Amino acid sequence: MKTNDQLLVINSITPNTSIRVKPARILVASLLLIISMVLAPLNVSAATTDPAAVKWHPGHYYTIMSWGNNNSAYLSQVYSEIKATPALRGIQMRYLWAELEKSKGVYDFSSIDKRLAELTARDKRLVIQVQTKSFDPNWKLVPDYVKGVAYEGGQFPFSDYGSTTIRGYNIKLWNPQVRDRLIALFKALGERYNSHPYFEGIGMIESAMGQPLEPILSVQADEFYVNMIQVNQKMRLFFPNTMTIQEVNYPRPILNSLVTQLRDMGATLSGPDTFQDENGLSFKATQYDPNQGVYNYYSDFSGMMAMAPTVMRKNYENTRNDGTGYVPTVSEILVFARDTLHANYIFWSRVPEYKDQVLEVLNWSEQRNDPVGGLNSTCPTVYSSCAD
Repeated sequence: MKTNDQLLVINSITPNTSIRVKPARILVASLLLIISMVLAPLNVSAATTDPAAVKWHPGHYYTIMSWGNNNSAYLSQVYSEIKATPALRGIQMRYLWAELEKSKGVYDFSSIDKRLAELTARDKRLVIQVQTKSFDPNWKLVPDYVKGVAYEGGQFPFSDYGSTTIRGYNIKLWNPQVRDRLIALFKALGERYNSHPYFEGIGMIESAMGQPLEPILSVQADEFYVNMIQVNQKMRLFFPNTMTIQEVNYPRPILNSLVTQLRDMGATLSGPDTFQDENGLSFKATQYDPNQGVYNYYSDFSGMMAMAPTVMRKNYENTRNDGTGYVPTVSEILVFARDTLHANYIFWSRVPEYKDQVLEVLNWSEQRNDPVGGLNSTCPTVYSSCAD
């Protein structure tokens, strides 16, 4: 944390001046002097801390499977692994919008409360993601009331590019009422969790819309991203002392504006994937195509804003989304995220087939013996200060 100037001033006394001081005052003065001497080397202010300081505990975090959010046996195993792996500073949990808002304005944060209490008892921290995009058409993405006429049905089906099969749903964020109800959810969350010392961060899912199965207007696509920025701005307002996170991957033509605005408001740049050889993510701007891939912004804005890439199942399986790369080691993924993406935080998905490899690497001395697991711990300049 940044400190204020030392406030305690000890007045000098001229040796030839005769002054009688009561013993009690001598004791108080001595105690104050001792306190000032202790606080100074610890870099702690003797007065008040910065009220705008953002909680800052960079390092490695487990992203757990959503089906395990309330599974006691699963969570018991997760907590056991975290205890045995000092480099893991906490977990990231993902909740669908419909899980947190049962009906209009009626919120259920009981799962978050329970997990936060369990992590606090273990001196570990919680990051949550509010999912507004599903990757399974059977998931209930939005509350029932958001499917009403005023919200244009609230969600739209999307597919993989070139396919007509529904892969999942995204919200109609271009609709101002959908936007406002999402903002209301973040407001309720902020009122409850911003001041909690172990509530480390909150964020939104990837920027890619997916390929809509029903055509949408260009003005709707434009408003989708305008409203995404507005939601992020409100998140910063509701969570002034907490890291707010936006996953960004596509579309490339809007990335410069999107990421720059996120930086300026103090948001954290994240991504749903860490692919070392994905051309669309690492594309360098040219005179013919100035729209660079999002990975370039990690380098451009390093030190200015927080960086928090995510490692998902596909990233363990291949260096490219289409599978034409090679199978990387966990160590390679870590080096890429640390050195190329300048990660302050890394969210490691706890995929059963790969978790043991992740735990092995995180228990190597380079990660185990460093409080931030070898990652960049510098407080971003966009924050007035960081609070440990």
